[in-house]
Amino acid sequence: MQPSQFREYAPFVGPFDPCPPIRIKTYNVPPNLFVRFQPPGLPQFSPQEALRLGTLWPAFYSPYPAPAGPRQEEEGV
Repeated sequence: MQPSQFREYAPFVGPFDPCPPIRIKTYNVPPNLFVRFQPPGLPQFSPQEALRLGTLWPAFYSPYPAPAGPRQEEEGV
């Protein structure tokens, strides 16, 4: 079983921080960190799908989730 590409952690929230706290932060770990070497005969995407996804091999595909929503400075525009 391959570990999850998405990790989360709880940063320190100080009592005098001037901004609203972000209780849980997430980050993405690239899938190539889980493969020590590229074994021969890996399954491949079709050429069209590989161009769309950015990789030829499904084992190295990593989706980038959409942002949670508009940022504060973008809302006022």
